[in-house]
Amino acid sequence: MPGGIGPSRRVARGAVIAAAYVALVFAFAFASFGAIQLRVAEALTVLPLFYPEAVPALWIGCLLANILGGLGPWDIFGGSAVTGLAALLTWLLRRRPLLALASPVLLNAFLVSLYLAPILKVPYWPLVGSIGTSEAIVVYGLGWPLARWWRRRMEESSL
Repeated sequence: MPGGIGPSRRVARGAVIAAAYVALVFAFAFASFGAIQLRVAEALTVLPLFYPEAVPALWIGCLLANILGGLGPWDIFGGSAVTGLAALLTWLLRRRPLLALASPVLLNAFLVSLYLAPILKVPYWPLVGSIGTSEAIVVYGLGWPLARWWRRRMEESSL
């Protein structure tokens, strides 16, 4: 397919992204669930800056991870919906990457806290702060360098 890749490669890339998300959640399971979390897999939320297929891939990866994570239907459906929406906003805002990456940080902080606070029996606002801080650390501390490295890699390969 001139000027791009075919649908099979996009599906394969999406499957790899989803699988990587699940693998990272469980490789770092001790920090992936709960009131204080540092979900390393969220570094992959930078991938919609480059690939539209990363949007459904991150949603599916989060859905699968949360099914296996054990916090119940709110986390399974709510958490994956938040991740899917954040990924979509990241894709739509991709021309302004630092702003785009605020999507997963803010949506996770405010929306995931809505359902996790009663499940975990913790106050909402401290949970917003905890999840927002951890998400910012992962997205900007790990994801942003990953995005910069990936962009350089893509530019070098197109020469």
